[in-house]
Amino acid sequence: MAAIYRAAYRRAALFYRSHSTYVRKMRYLNKLKEDDSLCRQAQTSGTFYIFHNLSPFLQKVGKKYLIPQLSAAEMKRILEKFKETEQWIEKSVLIGCSDEHVPHFALDLGALERSVIEVELEGSFTDLRKAFFVVDEKDSSLLASAQGLLRWHDSHQYCSKTGQPTQKNVAGSKRVCHASGITYYPQMSPVVIILVSDGSRCLLARQASFPQGMYTALSGFCDVGEAVEEAVRREVAEEVGLEAESLWYSASQHWPFPSSCLMIACHALVRRQQLEISMNSLELEEARWFGLEEIMEGLKREPKSAKQDNGSYLPWFPPKQAIAHKLIDEWVKQQTSQPTQVL
Repeated sequence: MAAIYRAAYRRAALFYRSHSTYVRKMRYLNKLKEDDSLCRQAQTSGTFYIFHNLSPFLQKVGKKYLIPQLSAAEMKRILEKFKETEQWIEKSVLIGCSDEHVPHFALDLGALERSVIEVELEGSFTDLRKAFFVVDEKDSSLLASAQGLLRWHDSHQYCSKTGQPTQKNVAGSKRVCHASGITYYPQMSPVVIILVSDGSRCLLARQASFPQGMYTALSGFCDVGEAVEEAVRREVAEEVGLEAESLWYSASQHWPFPSSCLMIACHALVRRQQLEISMNSLELEEARWFGLEEIMEGLKREPKSAKQDNGSYLPWFPPKQAIAHKLIDEWVKQQTSQPTQVL
């Protein structure tokens, strides 16, 4: 009887997986990536997020910034206004779809006059670094993905072996050099971001290029052939002269700065016998230990409220959209014995 129940459970689970909204959506997206004709057809009924030289288009509604989705008909109207053909739409890249299978595309209109588009659509093209922190977390992730894909296509128009032009497929999921037969796929650079702790304090640092008063976790690109654990230990040693005794993984995030990166977030505990910071001044402007109370105050503080009357700045930390904020928040919950939030 138990075997019958197990078999029935497996069949039910298989049925659910094959018919779930998520599975159907992922399989539909995969078809769009592989079938140029199907994707070209989808462009006639999809929605479009527009960019201008990699800056996303936003509209301010009240106190909120929204990312408008233009219909295919609206996109056609805009192109006609600039006397451009509908073929321009084939420059777009597929970035997702709704649960109802409405495909979403991103299109860069950098060759068209920026101010005319802004007036026509009653919004503005905003630098991604600014846009990233004024839109909702879900939207900031979408903007990062869209810009990353558009940037990749812009910088991979020629084959690195033959020097011949590469051809984008309709979805923008790859580029092909027909002269060499090489297929190129978008890539991300792995980056470790580490919140270092000695058990009762955490270590945060800042670079000279950061906004005044902002501190964040250590980070650095993984070297070729390097495991994540090795990269964490090396970065901690290089940047602050400490040795990580143990470490554990937290989460990951696509990060668009300076280009498409995969941020791999970890916590690291350093040896109590060696807590004196030896900062690499070529990498950092400042690095220091923060106690729990100072961290909790900094999490409440916004950049505008950080400046004091004497011109100095109180410490403040990256906003919630950044994975560094999640690391800091997790550390606070560990210190206060609160359960950490599970993604």
